[in-house]
Amino acid sequence: MTWLVTGGAGYIGSHTVHAMVSAGHQVVVLDDLSTGHAARIPAGVEFVQASILDQRALDRVIRDHRILGVVHFAARKQVEESVRCPLLYYESNLHGLQNVLQAAVDGGVRRFVFSSSAAVYGMPDVEFVGEETPCVPINPYGQSKLAGEWMVRSVGAAHGISTVCLRYFNVAGAASPLLADDGVSNLVPMVFERLDSGNRPVLFGDDYPTVDGSCVRDFIHVVDVASAHVAAAGRLTDSDPHPAFVLNIGRGEGVSVLAMLEVIARVTRRDTTPQIAPRRAGDPARVVASAERIRTELGWTARHGVDEMISTAWNAWQARRGAE
Repeated sequence: MTWLVTGGAGYIGSHTVHAMVSAGHQVVVLDDLSTGHAARIPAGVEFVQASILDQRALDRVIRDHRILGVVHFAARKQVEESVRCPLLYYESNLHGLQNVLQAAVDGGVRRFVFSSSAAVYGMPDVEFVGEETPCVPINPYGQSKLAGEWMVRSVGAAHGISTVCLRYFNVAGAASPLLADDGVSNLVPMVFERLDSGNRPVLFGDDYPTVDGSCVRDFIHVVDVASAHVAAAGRLTDSDPHPAFVLNIGRGEGVSVLAMLEVIARVTRRDTTPQIAPRRAGDPARVVASAERIRTELGWTARHGVDEMISTAWNAWQARRGAE
């Protein structure tokens, strides 16, 4: 069968495309290249440059390539931007998803994997965040992801589509320089950019009720995130009719921001002593995944640790900067 991967030229999407191809899946990529790069797509994979807001393009690609499964990444994902431009996020992340789901229904797609986010949980006051933890998103990005999950599950139930919604936590690392995270909205590339410009990293708040006063997060290697999507696709291919899973992707291990800065200092051999800034509104003290359900349902577990995340990210960052 053939899978359509929307947003497959992006950071996480392209890693997943490479992993799916390596696992033997037939893949078609659709991406508008607003943040992705066509060079990330493996040789031999069909690429369609189009927006998920273009219903005709979606209908055409699903029909022409006889798509039977969709992995949907294409979305906007910057929290701060979502607060400033909520309508932009609702258009891209909800109306765009509606278009993809409509094309899937009309085209007879029977399997759908949705890229969600731990942002759906908001500010959970628990040691480990399980899938049953109440979802109270605190920004339009998280709200759009939670509403997206509702859409995916309800459409799947109504039209006989098996679905998985994958909520992942803080993604870092790279499989190769070509696939590097070149955005600066995530912690690791944000720190790299500060170091390259001769500035100190910024630590937003050092007075949280944690072991060292900084926020604690669950960091996950992008290669592990990609392998989880492959496992989800395989589970839907082989499973009983019409399951609807919601699963966390995480390591189940909390790492403080200060501890991450220490790892970055060790790997890069740079001084990462941070500049302390006030807390950012809406930053919870601790968000760490419970990864028990995904182990049970998919037989998946993360394989890469924090040191490998940072070393692969730094090697890719340097290689990309050297090529510019």
